[in-house]
Amino acid sequence: MAYEEMGSMQHRLELDGRERLLVSGVEEVERFDEEEIVMNTTAGTLVVGGAGLHIGKLNLDGGELHVDGSIHTLLYEDRMPRNNQGGLFRRFFG
Repeated sequence: MAYEEMGSMQHRLELDGRERLLVSGVEEVERFDEEEIVMNTTAGTLVVGGAGLHIGKLNLDGGELHVDGSIHTLLYEDRMPRNNQGGLFRRFFG
């Protein structure tokens, strides 16, 4: 998919009972483990926190990500220049 097309993807969150999350407008998954998923979306960097998190489906061509697990937090970080990027905790406690 061309960069221009990715930039025009709509960003949407759909949370089902704090156990399933559908995110559209995903451009890149920076990192993930069972407690945190960090992704770049068309609306900024989104951090999903929880327990037992699992990526059930990832389709970057379509910009879609499905997450299963116990979802505790959804946090948007401000867009920053690439050389200053880091996780929220890294910036506070870094």
